[in-house]
Amino acid sequence: MRLLVQRVKEAAVHINGQKKSGIGEGLLLFVGIEEADNEEDITFLCKKTVNLRIFDDEKGVMNRSILETGGNILVVSQFTLHASTKKGNRPSYLRAAKPDISVPLYERFCSTLSEMLQKQVATGEFGADMQVELVNDGPVTIWIDSKNKE
Repeated sequence: MRLLVQRVKEAAVHINGQKKSGIGEGLLLFVGIEEADNEEDITFLCKKTVNLRIFDDEKGVMNRSILETGGNILVVSQFTLHASTKKGNRPSYLRAAKPDISVPLYERFCSTLSEMLQKQVATGEFGADMQVELVNDGPVTIWIDSKNKE
């Protein structure tokens, strides 16, 4: 499972011209799921996300987590995070899990994250053509892959 984490001032997801969800200050997470992912990957990434110290403290040092700031999280599914560009110029998405595997894992990721955050996370719509708008804060953008824990 892969996450692209962006610290944001605000973020929103639109589908067919309608706003599906949005947040103020917090984290925008793009989540890519592969067939080898399981509950262990979900737990690892959710814990890492809520404890990631990337928000400024009173001295302006990135030393606070989303739990400490009370910020919100917006989660967007993105199978293209598993793109392989090793051959040619057209990315291959063979590692990305099919919906029968990825939808339940995505839903479990969102519910686990909500439990750890102790409030509901905002989401996009799995498989939809989404337009995501964001104001990146910093910018702070971090890549986390549950298969590369060391």
